[in-house]
Amino acid sequence: MNLKKYSHIEDKELLDRFYADHDNKWLGILLPRYTLLLFGVCMKYLKNETDAEDAMQQVFLKVISELPKYKVDYFKSWVYMIAKNHCLMKLRNNGKNIEINERVMATPDDSLDKEIVLEKDRSLDVMQRALQQLNEEQRKCVVLFYLEKKSYADVAELTGFTMLQIKSHIQNGRRNLKMIMLNDKR
Repeated sequence: MNLKKYSHIEDKELLDRFYADHDNKWLGILLPRYTLLLFGVCMKYLKNETDAEDAMQQVFLKVISELPKYKVDYFKSWVYMIAKNHCLMKLRNNGKNIEINERVMATPDDSLDKEIVLEKDRSLDVMQRALQQLNEEQRKCVVLFYLEKKSYADVAELTGFTMLQIKSHIQNGRRNLKMIMLNDKR
């Protein structure tokens, strides 16, 4: 399924569509949006990548089975609580003493969201600086093609470059961006 095709649809509308026809296709569009968040929550509690991945899959299955039973208005908050409770239950059932460290107790549940937003902001800042270091032709082509989602034909029309030049500028620009961003993060 092409998820980009549905990227403009808000979570609430996807939930409304799911409640209207109970077609799991809507959950198949909604759940991937929260993969990173759920993995982060599971890692926060389980401290093990394999366990976190397993827990995340179990949370997905639980969401699919539980969502029809409830009228959920705020999916992000609800799925976060499902993941958190699942991890705590898993720790309890494994007979491990649940060591709730000061960080978990001291930070509100949306701290992970804030960390993700801050990391995204940092990455965008790094990318913005990297874009400024590209030559003008590469920068124009990369911005038009990737950020403004223009087709090759649109880029050609806007820049006056040939298709071959555009492909070359995009390929070289992407490679240079990657190198600049990797060096900037170090």
